Amino acid sequence: MNGEHAVVLPADATSDDRGERLAALFDAHEDRLYRLARRLAATADDARDLVQDTFLRAAKSPRSVPVGLAKEEAWLVRVLVNIRRDQWRRTAVRTRSAATLRADVTTYPSNVESALIAKRTVWAALDRLHPRRRAIVVMHELEGMSPSTIASLLGVSGMTVRWHLSMGRRDLKRVLMPHIGDTI
Repeated sequence: MNGEHAVVLPADATSDDRGERLAALFDAHEDRLYRLARRLAATADDARDLVQDTFLRAAKSPRSVPVGLAKEEAWLVRVLVNIRRDQWRRTAVRTRSAATLRADVTTYPSNVESALIAKRTVWAALDRLHPRRRAIVVMHELEGMSPSTIASLLGVSGMTVRWHLSMGRRDLKRVLMPHIGDTI
C-alpha cells in the first residue's frame, strides 16, 4: 500500500464507477501484492502475472471485493495466495503424472500401450463425472486426501464428501464396466 485511500463505491455502481474502484484498488494495493507475489514466485515475471491474475479476479467479480482498505487488502491477498496454491498444485500433479508415466514406461516396457489405454480410459471416465464429484474422487483416490481434509478444503460436510465418493465410485464402475468386463 502506498498510503492512498481506496475509493468506496456502492455495489450497484455503473461500469465507469467499477473501473474507478478497480483503479483505486490497484493504486492502493499493487505494491503490497507485488512484494508478496515476489516472495511466492520464482521470477519477477511470474510475480507480475500473479498480481495481474489477482486484479483480473477482482475485475470479474467486483461485488465480491469487500469495502474498506484492510478488508480489500485481505481479500486481494487471499485471492493471490489461492491462485499461487492452484499453480503449485497443477505443477505437482504434472510432476507426479510425468513421474508415473516414466515409471510405467520403464517398469512395464511390454505393456506401455495397454497402460496408456487404461489411463486414458480412466481419465475419460473421470471426465464424465460431475466436476465436484470428480474433484472429490481425484483428491481422495489419487492424491490420498482424507474425507475430512477434502471437506474442509471444499467447505462441505464430511458426509457430503463420503456421499460423493460413493456415488463417484458407482458412476466410475458403471462407465468402466464395458472396458473391464467381470473383473470388478
